[in-house]
Amino acid sequence: MNYRYALGALMLASSLGVSAQMKAPAGGKAISDELIGIFFEDISFAADGGLNANLVQNGSFEYNPTVRDGWGPGTSWRFQRPGHSAGYIASKSESPIHPNNPTYMRIFAERIGHYSDFDGWTGVGLQNDGFNGMNIKAGAKYDFSIFMRNVDGKGKPVRVVLVGNNRKILAEAQFNVFDKEWQKYSAVFTAAEDCKNANLQILMLEKGNLDVDMVSLVPQDTYHGHGIRKDLAEALEGLNPKFMRFPGGCVVHGGGDGFWDTYRWKTTVGPKEQRKSLKNTWGYNQSMEVGYFEYFQLCEDMGMQPLPILPCGVSCQGVNGGWNMWPTQAQEVVPMDEMDEWVQDALDLIEWANGDVTTKWGAVRAAAGHPKPFNLKYLGIGNEEKISPAFCERFKYMYEKVTAAHPEIVIVGTAGPGSHKGNPDYEAGWKLAEETGLPIIDEHYYDPRQQFIDSRQYDSYPRDRKTKVYLGEYSVQDKGHGQMNQWGDALAEAIYLMHVERNADVVTMTSYAPLFAYKHNTNWNPNMIYFDNERPFFTCSYYVQQMFGQSSGNYFYGDCVKFANGENEFDNHLLGQSVVLNTKTRELFVKVANMTSDTKKAAIDLSRFSVKPNAKKTTLSGKLDDENNYDKHPVSPVVENFKAAKKMNIELAPNSLVMISIKL
Repeated sequence: MNYRYALGALMLASSLGVSAQMKAPAGGKAISDELIGIFFEDISFAADGGLNANLVQNGSFEYNPTVRDGWGPGTSWRFQRPGHSAGYIASKSESPIHPNNPTYMRIFAERIGHYSDFDGWTGVGLQNDGFNGMNIKAGAKYDFSIFMRNVDGKGKPVRVVLVGNNRKILAEAQFNVFDKEWQKYSAVFTAAEDCKNANLQILMLEKGNLDVDMVSLVPQDTYHGHGIRKDLAEALEGLNPKFMRFPGGCVVHGGGDGFWDTYRWKTTVGPKEQRKSLKNTWGYNQSMEVGYFEYFQLCEDMGMQPLPILPCGVSCQGVNGGWNMWPTQAQEVVPMDEMDEWVQDALDLIEWANGDVTTKWGAVRAAAGHPKPFNLKYLGIGNEEKISPAFCERFKYMYEKVTAAHPEIVIVGTAGPGSHKGNPDYEAGWKLAEETGLPIIDEHYYDPRQQFIDSRQYDSYPRDRKTKVYLGEYSVQDKGHGQMNQWGDALAEAIYLMHVERNADVVTMTSYAPLFAYKHNTNWNPNMIYFDNERPFFTCSYYVQQMFGQSSGNYFYGDCVKFANGENEFDNHLLGQSVVLNTKTRELFVKVANMTSDTKKAAIDLSRFSVKPNAKKTTLSGKLDDENNYDKHPVSPVVENFKAAKKMNIELAPNSLVMISIKL
């Protein structure tokens, strides 16, 4: 290397505030620098009503009784006829905007009352209350859009009003609808005042018939301007995740209903009015307004690797009540002579994500506004299926076809549900991984707190395996601990994650699950982040995940921390320690945990590192039964300046987790 060039580059990097990558001191073990990620599944209204910033519920009128008993196109809508107007509404499906979006609503206005009859209000139409009301902010701008079609006669004046308490007009617009074909109409609303339970009304002001569909109201202030609810995305950003797995979970291969509600990515990437909504495994509707395009875009905006999961021709074993038939369980399978369709879905996804704009699916991506490739690296095949002979046959077929066409793509397989030694699916999943040479296998488990305390399963994993581990779904799940995890649960997860960091030469990725839950519609507990229409609520486990995400690195040192009196984390699983070096950012992270009821002392020896004194100390602590919920928040990070040295002694309060962040 030219010495002057190298020196000049180093000086330039220094002048720009960029640290050159350092060499790792001796004694460390190379580990994955993508260890902490997130897993997004549309469970507990995590997408519509959550990450999807659209405030209108059932804006495409596609809800139906197949999704949930009692639901229909008019669910979340109310018929309105103020001013003693007269008329009615009816759902229709003739000549829709697109076959994937077949249902719309027709408004029949038979008489329009006088304005003076009802405090200045009149018309015939619809009202949408959103998801338990619309949270509107004074001065904020909202993009409204709707598709409308004039069914008969002359043009129809239509009034659209954002309504607050006591019918206060927060914003409004008026359209004249002349076209006999579907047209999109748009307006920008600026809210006059705050309102936590606003609604949206669409009112015809003259007699006649009008078709409406695809009603949307989205705040302009979304994450990177891409229609994702900003505060929820920023909560994810705060975790510093390295990847995102999506769209599931059981959502991938259909839950209790078989293949007909299997998630098909191709119907989620085009214009939103052409996307196909779907019954959700968890008992509600998915509009697909947040689809594969938005997931990939979110990964790009947040600097995460996308990890899409595709079905592989085998349904969830819970189909038709199969969860109640353990261990036999039911699975629906695609005939082998039809498997090429599912293989082609995978090949087309890779082309959509990585292909040039001249390719068929690369052109679809470009048409959506993203000509540059997304640079997909990982692809998951299958999710938590029972590792039956039928599954093995179909997985092998799909795996071999995809890897032959795209050897550059890292395939992630599955170890089935309950990934512990002795579980038949776990054993069969690992056998399949070794037979195929699978790069990464996805393990899942939700266990009581004591299991996380007792288990150190990755210490015994063979180091010569080609297959690495992705711990794709896990959390402490203890019934009787309340809705959200307690601090004791999160602290047990933290000490277990230190065990994972120690074994991050074997475990290459992890993601806590589930990620999101809407306060008013929760399918599963616990979750990492709960939310309502106003804000997210951070659980104790969120702050643990945040700490580990912020302390990611590529080298692990296991001999820098010594507990007093000869105690160690191997004999006492209520203690934990981890030292991780990030050579790229020149940062060192020392994490120490104490889950006992006594104060513990620890000696830290960092003699091998060039330690700078100005450091940060982050502490999480509380009582084991403390719970962050909607009303109280006893556990949160305490960050303070800290003077670091090559040799230090620290005291650990009972039930505490400490991280010291040091620049090198």
